[in-house]
Amino acid sequence: MKVDTKAIEEAARELYIRALKILPADVKDGFARLSARETDRTAKGVLATMVTNIAVAEDTDNLLCQDTGIPIYNVTVGRNVDFDGYALKQAIRSGCERATREHPLRSSVVHPLTRVNEHTSCGIEVPVIHIDFSDLPRTLRIEMIPKGSGSENNSFLKMAVPADGVDAIKAFVIDCVIAAGGKTCPPTIVGVGLGGTSDLCIALAKRAATRELGSRCSDARGAQIEEQLSGAVNRLGVGPQGLGGDATAFAVHVELAATHITMNPIAVNMQCHSARRATATFTPEGVSFGF
Repeated sequence: MKVDTKAIEEAARELYIRALKILPADVKDGFARLSARETDRTAKGVLATMVTNIAVAEDTDNLLCQDTGIPIYNVTVGRNVDFDGYALKQAIRSGCERATREHPLRSSVVHPLTRVNEHTSCGIEVPVIHIDFSDLPRTLRIEMIPKGSGSENNSFLKMAVPADGVDAIKAFVIDCVIAAGGKTCPPTIVGVGLGGTSDLCIALAKRAATRELGSRCSDARGAQIEEQLSGAVNRLGVGPQGLGGDATAFAVHVELAATHITMNPIAVNMQCHSARRATATFTPEGVSFGF
């Protein structure tokens, strides 16, 4: 299967707009579950207001949040897919720029030193584009995630002492959630990266934070820690928007990698309640959009 770069550009444009305007069903279901379990009266009201805001945004074709975030595109290439890697990345960048220019999207991307905004949602190394590979035949998938600053600012890394074991992991995650408080617009998805190197560990945390609700870590021990931490985080009393209550997080997600015998890296990256994402899947039959 040969990939048409013009189709990639159109998909990149469409994905950014879709992600900003339509919340995935698993996140809406997450709100319903949290609302049903919430015991605090104020928190119940805050959750209800969030759900109403989501419905109004979708009904009026408006943005779910004014923060259009740092645009991230995760590309997964299957077997027997013919593509020009450089052209593909340029097509994604062009699509991202067009989405911002052709729609009333606030560009949030600036130069880190001059703070100059090109008003394209693009800049040096942005959009962030990750390319990976799978064994799916003749399939190319693009996932678009706009990551807002409220969630991205609450990112943490600790190179823990291996002798501290699992207790160090749990304590660090809890401390990070407490430190973030209401700044991440909870309820959140708390992404935890374990192992690897420092850079891989942070990448794992981001992958965990942007995973679909209801999914589980593929490692059995990691899945067990997910369950334990999900319960612990929702006993902290942070609550929706940091105003108190049970609904601090939809879930804690864990992703892990092998690491060095003298290392125990732990990273935390959070996703806000507007856990936005959209996907496009290319096959010989055409392109289909989803979440």
